[in-house]
Amino acid sequence: MEFLLGVLLVQSWLVCLAFSFSNFTDQHALLAFKTEIKIDPNNILGSNWNTTTNFCNWVGVSCSRRRQRVRALELGHMGLQGTISPYVGNLSFLVRLNLRNNSFHGPLTHQIGRLGRLKELILADNKMEGIIPPTLFHCRMLQNISLRNNRFSGQIPEELGTLSKVQILYLNRNNFTGTIPSSLANLSTLQIIRDIGFFTESNRWYPTKFNWKFFEFASNFFAPECQIRGSIPREIGSLKNLNLLELSKNNVSGSIPSSVGALKSLQRLYLDGNKLEGLIPQELCQLSQVGELSLQSNVLFGPIPACIGNLRHLQQLDLSSNNLSSSIPMSLWTLENLLFLNLSSNSLGGDLPLQMRMSNVMNNMDLSRNHIEGSIPPTIGSFKILTAINLSRNSFQGSIPKSFGVVVGLEFIDLSYNNISGTIPKSLEALRSLKYLNLSYNKLSGEILNRGPFVNFTAESFMGNEALCGQSILQIPTCKIHNSEMMQIKQIFLKYILPIIASIVLVVSFTYIVIKYRGSKTQTPNLVDLAPIIEHKRISYQELRDATNNFCDANLLGVGSFGSVFKGVLADGIIVAVKILNLELDGAFKSFDAECKVLRNIRHRNLVKVISSCSNLELRALVLQYMSNGSLEKWLYSHNYCLDLFQRVSIMFDVALALEYLHHGQSEVVVHCDLKPNNILLDEDMVAHVADFGIAKIMAQNKTETQTKTLGTIGYIAPEYGSEGRVSTKGDIYSYGIMLLEIFTRKKPTDEMFTGELSLRQWVSASLPSKLMEVVEGGLFTTRGGTTTTQGIILAIMELGMECCKESPEERCDIKEVVVKLNKTKMQLLQNRGD
Repeated sequence: MEFLLGVLLVQSWLVCLAFSFSNFTDQHALLAFKTEIKIDPNNILGSNWNTTTNFCNWVGVSCSRRRQRVRALELGHMGLQGTISPYVGNLSFLVRLNLRNNSFHGPLTHQIGRLGRLKELILADNKMEGIIPPTLFHCRMLQNISLRNNRFSGQIPEELGTLSKVQILYLNRNNFTGTIPSSLANLSTLQIIRDIGFFTESNRWYPTKFNWKFFEFASNFFAPECQIRGSIPREIGSLKNLNLLELSKNNVSGSIPSSVGALKSLQRLYLDGNKLEGLIPQELCQLSQVGELSLQSNVLFGPIPACIGNLRHLQQLDLSSNNLSSSIPMSLWTLENLLFLNLSSNSLGGDLPLQMRMSNVMNNMDLSRNHIEGSIPPTIGSFKILTAINLSRNSFQGSIPKSFGVVVGLEFIDLSYNNISGTIPKSLEALRSLKYLNLSYNKLSGEILNRGPFVNFTAESFMGNEALCGQSILQIPTCKIHNSEMMQIKQIFLKYILPIIASIVLVVSFTYIVIKYRGSKTQTPNLVDLAPIIEHKRISYQELRDATNNFCDANLLGVGSFGSVFKGVLADGIIVAVKILNLELDGAFKSFDAECKVLRNIRHRNLVKVISSCSNLELRALVLQYMSNGSLEKWLYSHNYCLDLFQRVSIMFDVALALEYLHHGQSEVVVHCDLKPNNILLDEDMVAHVADFGIAKIMAQNKTETQTKTLGTIGYIAPEYGSEGRVSTKGDIYSYGIMLLEIFTRKKPTDEMFTGELSLRQWVSASLPSKLMEVVEGGLFTTRGGTTTTQGIILAIMELGMECCKESPEERCDIKEVVVKLNKTKMQLLQNRGD
């Protein structure tokens, strides 16, 4: 027995020794790594990486919880110099090595091949040189390789094709030579490859020599400013998995091949800044998933295809600086998701239809430098969040629509060089955000306004209108109102208007007397009963059982605070989500049907549609629109999904639009009360839809005051709601702010790190602005627009989140302000993609 106990003690000692030695190996490797870096004395690594603190607490070091092995080095954007130590090969448990945007030089150490668990190697934006070491291909788990913007040279090794798990490959902006290795065609998991310009022979397309199979599985084809010449080959249509095709600012000539229409997965197409000519092919209308289409600055001619309205996901369309003619097709004005439209500098004619209907999210419209005529449609006022409109240098006639004054977010208006007449509408004084106005060289008359934004405009905004008058500082004649004019107005009022008013009063009085007299003799039907009653289709309990296979677990989509959700297929083939409400209440649930009728009549693009309801003694259920991409929660915290910066901004913009509708778009305000990522659902196009709106209200009406205070989710509940049970739209704004911080930090407000007095909001607040990169998820800082621009955008978003979740409800933003700010951010990101 004593012998056995001794053996066990020895074994325990050996395990502890091995564990200590493994930790020492990691710490030794890190310190050796540090010695080969030229660290500025003020750099955080200089003071933080020392033996007095546990190495797992060093800046940029992430360890496994159980055995304290180094799993990740996140040292991007640290201003580091020197070479990469071979001792990095001793970090045998390393999964992610991120040294992006520093000044490392020298070759990539051959010891990198010892990292058998490495999944991500990110060395972009440094000064590294030499060849890709052959040992790198021992790292069989690699999924993301980013070597772009360095000085690597030599040929791309054939062995690269043996890394069968690679999904993302960035090799652009180096000094590689030779051709594309044929082995890369074996990378069936490849989703993104950046910049193929340096691979092509003399940067000319050679379809017969080019290995198109290499790109068969790629999702991105990115080659801007690569001096590519020649025409786009028909073989481009074979790249069925492409999401992005970018050939901007090259010397590509010829016509756009019709085979482009075969790229059914394409979401972004950039062919701008080339020498393309001919017609825009009708086949482009087959790109049903495309969201961004940029053909500007080419030599295209002919009409805009009438089928352009088929591109229902289109958000950005730029056809400017071509030779396009004919009128703008009516179908263009049916694109409900369009944010940015630029048709300027063409030869387009015709007029803008009075019935034009445009997206509620339209932000920027430029139709300048064409031959468009007719009146400016008053429906412009329906573009609620428009910030810029340019109709200059056309042949518009008529007056400036008063509806411009409804578009309160307008910052830029240019109507110069047209034939517009009449006066300047007084409604424009309400445009508090207006910073630029150009009405010059028209036929306007009357007084120039002098309130609101007009106090800041100069004579340049109004020159070339001979009949305008106003203040002397505008260098135009002063307005004079003559007594004879006043007398004329008075006479018109007495002669025409006053008699009309008197007649109306008499008719109304007579009608009232007649109705009252008849009412005393016969009972008239209730006016409400005369209104047409529109009933939604009722779905029986048995139909729901059939649709969900008797509510089996295989159909269960999730369980939430309000009940369980099942996927179902109705008899007509429509896929739905069935929410079975958890209502443990005494007595009949009398308000359920009445409330559901209200919910069914609420319609907004960013709300989950309530299709119908089912109610009996045992069950209360809502039949909802099915969302194929699941919840935002899943996309944030599952390792199988990833959201980039633009997607996150778009999702939160969608949520803001939904809240704006609930708070301001109804005769009765709807407060959500439980806004969180699990209640944000994504459809097949990654458009966000807010779920469970109004259900909190239904629940609250049937619970006691104490129970009402428990509605909502810990971490997202506003302070005044949790402590006092005070429900208001400001509580939703607080939850929105917390969610905005969460989606960019990827930290739940209930994360275990937030204990005691430290909360998500306090953690972010203490890190802004100097330590922004320490709290925001690192992968969001790589965008086409550049790191500095991206940091500014993310900082603005985090500050907006802080504004929304302030302690005092009165100090929080209104959702209308959030919509305007996020819309500007979204447009900035779109423009950065096009730079």
